[in-house]
Amino acid sequence: MAVDQFRWGGSNAFTDRARRVRQLTVALGCLLVVTCIASLSVGATGTTLWPILESLAAGHAIDPLDHVVMFEIRLPRLTLAVLVGAALAVSGALMQGLFRNPLADPGIVGVSAGAGLGAISAIVLGALLPLQVQQALGSSVVALAAFAGAWVTTLVLYAVATRAGQTSVATLLLAGIAISALVSAVSGLLIYVADDAQLRDLTFWGLGSLAGATWAKVLTAGPIILAGLALAPFLARGLNGLALGEAAAMHMGVPVQRMKRIAVLSVAASTGAAVAVSGGIGFIGIVVPHLLRVATGPDHRVLLPNAAMLGATLLLGADMIGRTVVAPAELPIGIVTAVLGAPVFLFILLRKHGTF
Repeated sequence: MAVDQFRWGGSNAFTDRARRVRQLTVALGCLLVVTCIASLSVGATGTTLWPILESLAAGHAIDPLDHVVMFEIRLPRLTLAVLVGAALAVSGALMQGLFRNPLADPGIVGVSAGAGLGAISAIVLGALLPLQVQQALGSSVVALAAFAGAWVTTLVLYAVATRAGQTSVATLLLAGIAISALVSAVSGLLIYVADDAQLRDLTFWGLGSLAGATWAKVLTAGPIILAGLALAPFLARGLNGLALGEAAAMHMGVPVQRMKRIAVLSVAASTGAAVAVSGGIGFIGIVVPHLLRVATGPDHRVLLPNAAMLGATLLLGADMIGRTVVAPAELPIGIVTAVLGAPVFLFILLRKHGTF
């Protein structure tokens, strides 16, 4: 009788948890849709979404100004925010699962530092490029350089941490700290020799912004980010096994070495592309996985898709705040995410240690 009660109790607990997880997933999807609608209706101009939809439904022509604002400014900005937010949040969840460390984020493997060095190099030294190259690349030179910097830094880190075909997570972590420090030192040297105009550009890029969102940037970064996001669900089972340790994961049939390589390269690609088009945006990759682990537990099969939705929603919300709080000017989105994310992160830490 006691055994039957235990089984039924465990079954009911599992069912209740699964129901809560499904409810949260549906709620996150609905919240993302609502936030997208709100983002298209908020801005310095009086353009809103519903009159445009009514005009389209009635077959009437859309006002040219409303068309430009909605389809050339807000819609690409919304699309880029969704992609970047999802990329940062999923990459943070992957890194935390890979390192089994709740403080890990994409920056731990040097992605952010490498992207920063690439962007700083393009801003400070871009004038040294041949004129034909400058004309061919145009305004995308900073984004391309940032992506290249993130990718090269990650490849160097992976080569340093891999010996005899095996990648040590501990070496990956320590080497990431060392390489990030070295890359930051080189970036500091370039900042030191920059002129006033370049310093303004560097400051603006470092604070993060979606103000320059265009369909060209979406088409450039989107496929890379989507490829990284598409790989993430295939890593969920391996990350769940890795939580028990590498030896246990291998006994469960998890190809640990291949999983490490795919996870690191996926994070490098998607985060590098995201940082390249948006600049430095912090706390999304740390806070989002923490919030979801509290709500749904550590199962990466649930954590990763929910992280994508919550990361996109939070970045959209931060972007709306940045666009409206000092309108008609814009507050850099990196400031908004730091102001909102840091207190939440501290609250989670203090609550975890029983302070609250």
